[in-house]
Amino acid sequence: MRGANADTEPARLRRHPPRRVTVLLPVLGLVLVALCGLLLFGLATVRVGVLAVVIGVVAAVVPVAIVVPAFLWIDRWEPEPARFLLIAFVWGACVATLTALLVNDTAAAVGDMLLGIGHGDTFSAVVSAPLVEEAVKAVPVVALLWLRPREFDGLVDGIVYAGFSAAGFAFTENIYYFGRAFAENGFGDGTSGGVLAAFVLRGVLSPFTHPLFTVLTGIGVGVGARTKVAPLKVLAPLGGYLGAVLLHALWNAAATLGGATTFLDVYFLIMVPMFVGVLLLVLWQRRREQRIVAAALPAMAEARWIARSEVELLASLRGRRRWRRQARRESGRRAARAVADYQAGVTELAFLRRNLRLGHSDNGDRRRHDELLAVVRATRAEAVRQAEAGRRAARNG
Repeated sequence: MRGANADTEPARLRRHPPRRVTVLLPVLGLVLVALCGLLLFGLATVRVGVLAVVIGVVAAVVPVAIVVPAFLWIDRWEPEPARFLLIAFVWGACVATLTALLVNDTAAAVGDMLLGIGHGDTFSAVVSAPLVEEAVKAVPVVALLWLRPREFDGLVDGIVYAGFSAAGFAFTENIYYFGRAFAENGFGDGTSGGVLAAFVLRGVLSPFTHPLFTVLTGIGVGVGARTKVAPLKVLAPLGGYLGAVLLHALWNAAATLGGATTFLDVYFLIMVPMFVGVLLLVLWQRRREQRIVAAALPAMAEARWIARSEVELLASLRGRRRWRRQARRESGRRAARAVADYQAGVTELAFLRRNLRLGHSDNGDRRRHDELLAVVRATRAEAVRQAEAGRRAARNG
């Protein structure tokens, strides 16, 4: 018996790591992020001053308030866990930004030595920045696919996580650019110099620039995550990364090497069409996700996992939203939250059943099916309980 216990103990530990390890890793991560944030704040303050940093923060919030809701809208059918989205954003805002800053400053110094004084910044902008920044911004996407593959369902997940990481990166970068513009030229008049001109360029004309670059990597990772063609699992993410680097390099080259005409040509002839193309891809993927869910609902109703009266409500985002609002109005916030959890469980189960039907699954996915079915039943029971509790409370005044 002792020998058997000795053999099984390592396996048990592999399945269930010691608690101190699971607690220590998040703490170390928070410490790392905090240190990166403090270093970035200190560097920005030294370069442009406290007031300029404050002005930069205020101005940088506006593009983030546009970009983040846009990616949340993309993610409506199967919302990703909020903690993972926050991790991706914070990584981009702190760790990725600090890493890129250190590497790009070093590249600029090396460029000055090899190419002559004044050429280092150009080398850093056109060569170093695209290679390094697109690599570090893509880390959360690749890490999630590696560590939590069941949380990664394809293109939309790759787009959303890449977008959040890039949005965090752009937020911190904008703080510095807006702060430097204020320190050098004040507020300006919106056309030449000053923080207003920088805001028009980076916050109005191109708030999606960094997300657009990194989304190409996210698309590649999403394709690689779901393909059954072995070479594509590597070539698709690599191709997405190279596309992001080339687009980023072209954008920086137009801003640093070309004049106003070159910049506007690149903006309208390349960047805008690329943005429209990605937007059309996103709309197609959202429609595809809606069709997958709608096709799975009748069989779920036939199996009595969901009620037949719920099929129409669950088949569209509008119906789901109307259902949540009605639950909130009649039974309160908890009831609306319970309905939202139930809707999310149904969506995940629908996607997984499609993968099982197409053969894109393994034994782990079959176990996951049973787990999700239990989640759907539990969340539906909770939604019904909350609705009944709300009606009783209304009757009792």
